[in-house]
Amino acid sequence: MTNATVKILVVDDEAPIRKLLDVGLSSQGFVIHGAHNAHAAIELAAADVPDLALLDLGLPDMGGHELLAQWRAENVPFPILILSSRTDEAGIVKALELGADDYVTKPFGMNELVARIRVALRHRLQTQGENPTFQAGDLVVDLVRRIVKVRGQEVKMTPKEYDILRLLVQHSGRVLTHRFLLDKVWGETTDVQYLRVYVRQLRQKIEESPDQPRYILTETGVGYRLAEIA
Repeated sequence: MTNATVKILVVDDEAPIRKLLDVGLSSQGFVIHGAHNAHAAIELAAADVPDLALLDLGLPDMGGHELLAQWRAENVPFPILILSSRTDEAGIVKALELGADDYVTKPFGMNELVARIRVALRHRLQTQGENPTFQAGDLVVDLVRRIVKVRGQEVKMTPKEYDILRLLVQHSGRVLTHRFLLDKVWGETTDVQYLRVYVRQLRQKIEESPDQPRYILTETGVGYRLAEIA
């Protein structure tokens, strides 16, 4: 899929933001359609299904969370990226838990946004099932044999450490919320401090500089993301 065939639906009530995204993303070869409110977005998406939607949470006629929940209940096939203010951590977490694929905070850089769009589209196009081997920089994870190597050396992990890393690998490039990781690894929403302890242990094992991680990145107040490194 080339950029010229990718249709992006921008849902934002601020005309300057829609204009900025139209100009910036069109220059990258994407085809942009704009909607100033939720109802216009619903009509546009029904008439011509986009490949991806950029959704602002502060819409005038229906909350962005409500539209997101409606689209996910309808099993729409396109990824949804949230546009949110930098201080709205609670809104971001709620959106991710409702099924958003990722988020970008305002003000955002166009290069960052395009990179997030490409990650979301790549995940959409992946066939079902796990790629048996994942590699990012010097980190190699064999998901079949459950072997982790860093700079060619095998790294021993506890079951919980491996489970956290496996989830991050399966969703590489995308942010996973604290609650999602806790539910998947512990089977319940327990104290987030447990998660922080295990992430710190993981970084000690796979990062060259644990205090300045390259792989497991912290999304402050939201969760963690595994960086996609060539």
